[in-house]
Amino acid sequence: MNHPWGRALVTGASSGIGEAMARQLATAGVPVVVVARRVDRLEGLAATLPGIEVLAADLQTPEGVALVSDRLRSDQLPIDLLVNNAGFGTSGPVAEIDPDRSAREIDLNVKALVRLTQAALGPMRARDRGWILNVSSVVAYQPVPDLAIYAATKAFVSSFTEALHEELRGTGVHATALCPGLTPTEFTSVSRRDAEPDRYPAFTYTSADQVAAEGLSAAARGLAVAVPGLLYKAIVGAANVTPRAVLRRIAGIVNR
Repeated sequence: MNHPWGRALVTGASSGIGEAMARQLATAGVPVVVVARRVDRLEGLAATLPGIEVLAADLQTPEGVALVSDRLRSDQLPIDLLVNNAGFGTSGPVAEIDPDRSAREIDLNVKALVRLTQAALGPMRARDRGWILNVSSVVAYQPVPDLAIYAATKAFVSSFTEALHEELRGTGVHATALCPGLTPTEFTSVSRRDAEPDRYPAFTYTSADQVAAEGLSAAARGLAVAVPGLLYKAIVGAANVTPRAVLRRIAGIVNR
């Protein structure tokens, strides 16, 4: 595909979809600033790919968000594609989840994403050129019992990104929400759903490489929303016309 970006910044680039995006961009000749807590993994990427700039930061902390925000605002080697991919989920009933973990989940999935988006928008608007790709999820389209906080944060990400897309209409800056379905990444172990791969048939999974490729393609075309895979396009289409009470019940049955 044709990559219109001079330089990208990808959060959560140490594994999964973020790593796949960083690899695809770097392989296509786009310099990439890779952001994550695990500096050893970032340095591994830098050792094998051209044009990688390592920026170790914990986006669950104000200091980490400030560090990446400063890089986005810098006039030195400006960023014109921001990929907000960092995030995690927690499975289980809300009443049984550690409240501190829930706060960290919201801080990363919502607060950090908004802060970084706002940091990037200033320079992008000044140059009248830029792309923001926020990684959401198909769970944004319905409530998900036993994954309630994660689904709610992704509903925020999708709503926020679509609103931003309209605010930016007519400018040279674009915002896209990427909504993948089941993807084999470290999400399952981090969310404490270790048996997840055995719960669903193989055809329900979309690879991190496919998700990354479809997300970058959608961003390059200035689309508001991208849902990778025909299965998940059909699921989202059905969710949009299904009564909420039915969606809740189905989600409760499937997720348990």
